Amino acid sequence: MPDDELQRINAFLAGFARLRAERTVELPGGFAVFDDRFAGSWSNNQVVVDGTDTDPAALPGLVDEVMGERPFRVAAVLDGEFGLACVEPFRRAGYRHSTYLVMLHTSPVPAADGGAVEEVDLEALRLPLAASWRAVLPDAGEDVVRQLVDRREACRRGAEDVRFLGARARDGAVAAWADLYLEPARGIAQIEDLMTAEAHRRRGHADAVLAAALRRAAAAGCGTRFLIAESDDWPRDWYARRGFEVIGHSHGFERT
Repeated sequence: MPDDELQRINAFLAGFARLRAERTVELPGGFAVFDDRFAGSWSNNQVVVDGTDTDPAALPGLVDEVMGERPFRVAAVLDGEFGLACVEPFRRAGYRHSTYLVMLHTSPVPAADGGAVEEVDLEALRLPLAASWRAVLPDAGEDVVRQLVDRREACRRGAEDVRFLGARARDGAVAAWADLYLEPARGIAQIEDLMTAEAHRRRGHADAVLAAALRRAAAAGCGTRFLIAESDDWPRDWYARRGFEVIGHSHGFERT
């Protein structure tokens, strides 16, 4: 069952990347996605390797060629085992390697607890999103920060039903937020970019948003509910305590 779930999840991730993109370029073993409106966003301009029938040694050259004059190089390899074979070729080409965890929700869906979580639009998220990106990327210019905020609207093309969820603090500001990508016809849902504004941390806002996302996904008929977490960062343990189990890995390669 985990292998079947992982294949379905990887197909969803590849399909989401294609649908969100402004344009795509087909490559051996995968494709490249581009969106010139968000030229500074790595996730909107990258190579996605969703197959295993290409030569790992050739991939760094393919990435270089297709990404052209962009000042960065990014590749996502969805198959965990194939990604391991790609580590050394990318390392030799000067890329940094990251491992990501595919985490499936395997516990009962949380019961409603009265927490105030609602669907919000991009304008409600703009200020807290920008502040969060400035904290993560202190050297980024304001144009890049704007792109990282505005790119969220492109996500609405990626799935059948895309919702931005937010929990508000007492002063009305959005304190925590996440994206929820739903494909009810396929029974699959992804929770993405769960974040809490620095001033509102440790007050249960992220828990409320995560629980609300799981309930909405279940109500939409999505029995497969998953998220992606970095393998070496603390949120993986936070998610594990909330019923998410690691069922697979993917790999990311970056060079600037």
